[in-house]
Amino acid sequence: MAELAGLEDARVRAVNERHGDDHGVNLTKLRAVAKRLRKRQDLAVELWATGDSAARLLALLVCRPREFGRDELDAMLRGARTPKVHDWLVNYVVKKGPHAEELRLAWFDDPDPVVASAGWALTVERVGKRPEGLDLPGLLDTIEDGMADAPDRLQWEMNNCLARIGIDHPEYRERAVAIGERLRVLEDYPTPPGCLTPYAPVWIGEMVRRAEEARRLG
Repeated sequence: MAELAGLEDARVRAVNERHGDDHGVNLTKLRAVAKRLRKRQDLAVELWATGDSAARLLALLVCRPREFGRDELDAMLRGARTPKVHDWLVNYVVKKGPHAEELRLAWFDDPDPVVASAGWALTVERVGKRPEGLDLPGLLDTIEDGMADAPDRLQWEMNNCLARIGIDHPEYRERAVAIGERLRVLEDYPTPPGCLTPYAPVWIGEMVRRAEEARRLG
């Protein structure tokens, strides 16, 4: 904790706070600390228990994902508080552990939209990698009915799911694009030069174009 406090940078904190995070540690330096420590589940549990965001991010880097129980992960997500901790928990731990599908189903319709967003993030993973058994038309129905008015983090993951369906499943591409064009969610999202817009119709079109170009060149 003393080492993390020594890495605190007021400029980094100011940037992070604009995105809803509450720590001032450069993530490259945090990863260097994690690399030195290697995997330490006991330390990860203690770091998480501090409630400090930088400590929790470090915990997620040094933990062993498969050693967390289902209920433990559920409690961690509900107490994650900040976007970066939430995202790392889902992507670095839950997705790599044995409870991902059970938690996806449990979180998907949770009344807390932040918890539900984690269920949608896990669904995006399945849409792209293991779509068997998913009701893709049903997901499109839910997105069409609810994405426009969803809270920000839930809306973001629903939009990711819309784009993923359009990119990876040609039979639903036309409908996915049409939903995106009608709802216009994230159409004006500020996107740095050289980065791909999260606006689903453009995102889908560009990723499909790149895939087709890669096939031609390959």
